[in-house]
Amino acid sequence: MHYDPIKDTVGKFFNTAPGLRKLFYRLLDLLLLRSWHIHKEFNAWHKEQKGITRILDAGSGFGQYSYYMSGKSNSYSILSVDVKEDYMADCNSFFKKIGRTNVLFRTEDLTTFNHPQGFDFILCVDVMEHILEDVEVFKNFNIDLKSGGMVLISTPSDKGGSDVDHNDGESFIGEHVRDGYNIDEIKEKLNRAGFNKVEARYSYGTPGKIAWRFSMKYPIQLLNVSKLFFVIIPFYYLITYPFCFVLNWMDTNQTHAEGTGLIVKAWKD
Repeated sequence: MHYDPIKDTVGKFFNTAPGLRKLFYRLLDLLLLRSWHIHKEFNAWHKEQKGITRILDAGSGFGQYSYYMSGKSNSYSILSVDVKEDYMADCNSFFKKIGRTNVLFRTEDLTTFNHPQGFDFILCVDVMEHILEDVEVFKNFNIDLKSGGMVLISTPSDKGGSDVDHNDGESFIGEHVRDGYNIDEIKEKLNRAGFNKVEARYSYGTPGKIAWRFSMKYPIQLLNVSKLFFVIIPFYYLITYPFCFVLNWMDTNQTHAEGTGLIVKAWKD
């Protein structure tokens, strides 16, 4: 199943007015479990920061994480990059309208993008599963970070990431080039790229897997059948979201022996 056409349709609707786009970001923060985990890790990092800080949002998509981070401190200078030129143009227009002058969006390919020692923090959310040349990207991240800088990565694991059906091995998301990383594999690749300190943990444990199906998988499947389901989706969430909210909180605040997602942190000496 291809996720991008649904994302594009939803994004165009919420891009019609700044207020709608802010609502869209808020809904993504509530619905997407990855956002809960990223916010938790970013907030812990944010508490330790002082002075001017340079951030790279690597594969920024709709810009929801750049919006969240830029709202935390006016001292943050954020460069947000993605291969989708139309997304970057829309984001620049929106951020200009709301006066967020500390964020710039630019069309870039992470396999070739270099800004040596330009950033204190790099965020990369659900991007690496789309890029075949992953070690090259990790090497670029290492080059781009200042000494002591950190990269935070969210990506599917090989424990059922991308909601792979093990009967036929097919990923739920058709745009992925890999279904998920083995936790030791991604650590080794980051070490090979020059990172000496790497930490990784599982996300999307049992509570998260259930929440993801109800909050994301089933609605997307319905919308792939017919766009008419956009009419009933709000009513669907009124019924299911309280249940998903509790499950998201549980997943974010528990330690998981296994999970379909990975949260990875790596530091440059």
